[in-house]
Amino acid sequence: MVKTGEIKFSDKCSALSDGFWSAVDVWIKKPHVVNKRLCGVTQTEDRDVDVGELKDFLSELTQCSSDELSEVVSFLGSGPDHNDHSIDRQWCLTVRTIIPKVNTYGTNVQKEVILKGVGDQKVTFLPIEQNNGDNHCLKKSNIYQIQLNGLTNEDWALSLHALHPEEWQCDGVAYPKLPWLGSELLAKLGRWATDSRSSEFKSTLSLIPVDKYSLRYQQLKDRYKEMVKVWPEVTDPEKFVFEDVAIATYLLVLWEEERAEKGLTDRQSFVDLGCGNGLLVHILTNEGHPGKGIDVRKRKIWDMYGPQTHLEEAAISPGEGCLFPHADWLIGNHSDELTPWIPLIAARSSFSCRFFVLPCCFFDFYGKHQRRHCGSSQYREYIDFIADVSTQCGFHTQEDCLRIPSTKRVCLVGKSRSYAAWEEPVAEERRRELLGARRPPTSQGHGHGRRGDADGQEEGGRHDDGWGGGGFQPRERTEAVRNCAALPRDFVDGVVLRVAHTLLRLSAGGQQEQEEEEEEEEKEEKEEEEEVELEEEKNTITWNSGGSLSIREVAGLLAASELQRLKSECGGLQTLLRNNHQVFRVEGGRVYIRDWRACVLGRREAAAAEGGAAVAGRGGNAKRKPPAPPPEGALKTRPCWFHTHHPHGCPLPSQQCPFAHGQADLRPSTRPIKKPRH
Repeated sequence: MVKTGEIKFSDKCSALSDGFWSAVDVWIKKPHVVNKRLCGVTQTEDRDVDVGELKDFLSELTQCSSDELSEVVSFLGSGPDHNDHSIDRQWCLTVRTIIPKVNTYGTNVQKEVILKGVGDQKVTFLPIEQNNGDNHCLKKSNIYQIQLNGLTNEDWALSLHALHPEEWQCDGVAYPKLPWLGSELLAKLGRWATDSRSSEFKSTLSLIPVDKYSLRYQQLKDRYKEMVKVWPEVTDPEKFVFEDVAIATYLLVLWEEERAEKGLTDRQSFVDLGCGNGLLVHILTNEGHPGKGIDVRKRKIWDMYGPQTHLEEAAISPGEGCLFPHADWLIGNHSDELTPWIPLIAARSSFSCRFFVLPCCFFDFYGKHQRRHCGSSQYREYIDFIADVSTQCGFHTQEDCLRIPSTKRVCLVGKSRSYAAWEEPVAEERRRELLGARRPPTSQGHGHGRRGDADGQEEGGRHDDGWGGGGFQPRERTEAVRNCAALPRDFVDGVVLRVAHTLLRLSAGGQQEQEEEEEEEEKEEKEEEEEVELEEEKNTITWNSGGSLSIREVAGLLAASELQRLKSECGGLQTLLRNNHQVFRVEGGRVYIRDWRACVLGRREAAAAEGGAAVAGRGGNAKRKPPAPPPEGALKTRPCWFHTHHPHGCPLPSQQCPFAHGQADLRPSTRPIKKPRH
């Protein structure tokens, strides 16, 4: 046995050795969190074995010779606590099948027999390759072991040992390189072992088979990846395309399992409430599931899907007519204000209707969801709230975590009811009581809805009948711009001036420098273009770059009415400051005056470094690129704030400043005008 890697760490929280086994379980059950080329694993054969039972199991599975089995058993018993009583040793045996993201093994299957030592702190991995049906082969070259050893009361070491490191076969998927296992994996295990925090959420894909998900996801990804190239929306195409592919994959596998469980032959129908870009509807429809999507606003991409994808531009206002009795499933994918309503609508549509929701923004039935507990995160509390709504609506509610590029990836599924069909009147009364308890005392005109007008329809209609009306005001078809861009110009300019002047007064000697500079400017007003170098040197020494303030301190400079006005904008005061990036730099929750000399100098240094790297070839380390200069069409199209308002003027000469120094320097923009968003 050869030690191929080791890390040492401290355990000040006394989490070991239980923490070691918790960390090992993550690597055993969820190796994809470290090895990104894996999708997951499936586990079987979870039992305790002694030496004789282990030899019998391996001999029957792999047809190993007695010499090979003896070598393996000897490896299992080696280490600092090795003794000659190996005949009494026991292990907890598990067999896992490795599921790669992309299948590079053809019909071969990669498995591992995992042996956790009973009474010691070792875990051993015996790789087995299954080919030609049930033919299993033990890969002795890739057998490895992870050990935890105590050094002092608080100091520990994790070590990696290989049976035959010189024969190690790396394929980069199921079998990473030994140095990677000895550095990356051991480092992760050490951190997990001493981390006493536990996740608030379940493991990913806990409700569906991971192997089926992996295969289906690759198929759909290959089928719809071209959507990224033709995406007409302003949103990030890669995020939205592959996120919807992953959600569609999850639903397709979930529904496939449901059909097998219930003996169904027809594919489930669905309605996606608040379908947005409609890609999820498009994928599910193409995969054979009849359904439609409804959203208050049509997207440009809808026209690309074709007539087989049914998308409706309509409002949804919960009420007696907002039911979908012919749908098997209701979907809420980031459905905002509709999220708490979807379990209720599904429960009332029909006894057989199920639902899937992926909550994002925190909404109650009639407005923003208000936090009531501080013992958990806001997201965890909101998931619990929606789960409680689902339970009160009569569903057996299940929680799962999706594998999507989003921080909000916990979904709730209602597949079955907690009551019999004949108890529907009682369940309906409970749902009515739930809605009444959540309705605010004076809800008329103060609620928030999701989709547009109030016309009645036979299915998905809109009626104010006490089930949804009164406190639920549907969202307008045209969303208001709330990123501070629509605020009056004089209001924004006033805030900018007040904050900037305060920052300038915070610098050491800022006021004195200002007075001296003003006197100097009155005496000397020379030709700037002829003395550019002298001006640069002077500005480098005397230009007042101001101090810094926290966002809270900046808020203290504003009146209550001004803060209330900013509160209605997304991001509030911080968004206004970031929008005025010509004047301010916001970093780490603090606000600074932007010094444009640093931007120009950074671009010069980057250009020089880039040139040096080109000469040196690829041997140098890649460095982060500085901010790119403004596009040619945007240069000199806006006045320079510093030239007009700063007591020392602009720190850059006119030739270097991207903004106009005076009206004579101003020129019209050649950039295309953005179309308004509807």
